[in-house]
Amino acid sequence: MYNSYIVNRIRNLYEDRKFSEIIKGATWAISAKILATIFGLATSVIIARMYGAEVFGIVAVLQSFFILTTIFTVLGTSTSILRLIPEHLTRYSPTSAFNVYRKTQYMVAGVSAVTGLILFLCSGFIAEKIFSKPHLQYYFSLASVFILFKSLMLLNQQAVRGLRLFRIFAFLQLLQQLAKLFILVPLTFFVFHPDDPIHAFLASIAITAIVGAWIMARAFRRGSAPGDIVHPMSLKDILVLSLPMLATATMMFVIGQTGVLILGMLRPDAEVGVYAVAVKLASLTSFVMTAINSMAAPKFSELYHAGKMDELFYVAQKSAKLIFWTTTPVLVALVLFGKSILQILFGFEFIVAYPALVLLVLGQFVNSIAGSTGFFMNMTDNQNTFKNIVFIAAVSNVVLNILLTPRYGIHGAAIAAMISMMTWNIATLCFMKLKFGKTTGYFPRLSINL
Repeated sequence: MYNSYIVNRIRNLYEDRKFSEIIKGATWAISAKILATIFGLATSVIIARMYGAEVFGIVAVLQSFFILTTIFTVLGTSTSILRLIPEHLTRYSPTSAFNVYRKTQYMVAGVSAVTGLILFLCSGFIAEKIFSKPHLQYYFSLASVFILFKSLMLLNQQAVRGLRLFRIFAFLQLLQQLAKLFILVPLTFFVFHPDDPIHAFLASIAITAIVGAWIMARAFRRGSAPGDIVHPMSLKDILVLSLPMLATATMMFVIGQTGVLILGMLRPDAEVGVYAVAVKLASLTSFVMTAINSMAAPKFSELYHAGKMDELFYVAQKSAKLIFWTTTPVLVALVLFGKSILQILFGFEFIVAYPALVLLVLGQFVNSIAGSTGFFMNMTDNQNTFKNIVFIAAVSNVVLNILLTPRYGIHGAAIAAMISMMTWNIATLCFMKLKFGKTTGYFPRLSINL
């Protein structure tokens, strides 16, 4: 009965002309994400079984290294480009949108090249002083060269979404994992060197970046015309828009990692591992939410800058409904069967993570109800307000972790994460209600959008 109700709800969304574009794009994105996860798992199995835990650990360190560095080299443009491309397409022309993209691309490339050079020169210091592992210097040096490609890869993936080329976006999501697997397999069976997984990982980043840049240039070239209206936008204007989004991304990183870091400093390694499992399970729905929200973002920008506020909130609330009905069953299952899932998948010793899992799921549930809060704020000229809200949530997360984690361990970290997630979602909904009289939130039989 419940399943048929959900199916009917989703079918109605597909038949909605105003919303069908988003749900079709989300379907492509989710399908690509699932396939990418499968290819990524196959790659992980090959690395773990053929190369061992040490090489697997080096790859994991380099992945974290890229996540942290590209937050700053992309400068928030991976979010702002989602707004700028639809805005210029709506108000001006494809040529105007391409000029903004190209200027942003050059800026990101320049910052990434300088950052990569600095990190290359400092690779010895990073390996010896920060990680206390001098043998990692070679890998950090090599990874520094590819920061440029990683930054451009992230920018191109979001720019494709800005053009609403959803199938191509799905392809780019899949391409990196596919390229990594296809490079690693022949290297493993015909060469077999301990560094093969690292080389395959870095090569896949370069391939995805180059293909993405070629696709973007080709897509804009096909849509541009000699008589297009061009609205010039300076680098300063792009940065004024992007830097608050950079600050938001940094704060989101703090919210996501503080619990693990504090646990790592104050509690045994086994407890950190148990908490990491709880976080991973509670975040199972995140890729669905990200897929839907990311497809909705360029539509938000288009409708907002076209002045179609009623249609904007209509689309936002439809997105929230889709998020709710696709994520809630998973979250409920984690609460009801979490102990069994932990024991079957990870072992008896991980059952102690269940209370933390429930707390984290409650935070995710509020995130699900709230809808596309972050993207809505960033696409509607409210990025500075959202930055301030997330900053407050991040500070509260750090303070609560410092106060609770030493005494309550993983439960304290989970409480801090839950409260900070609830804080920024509820605060954002309140701001929307005060400013627009409506919100992006949805809960069945309870109207929070009046």
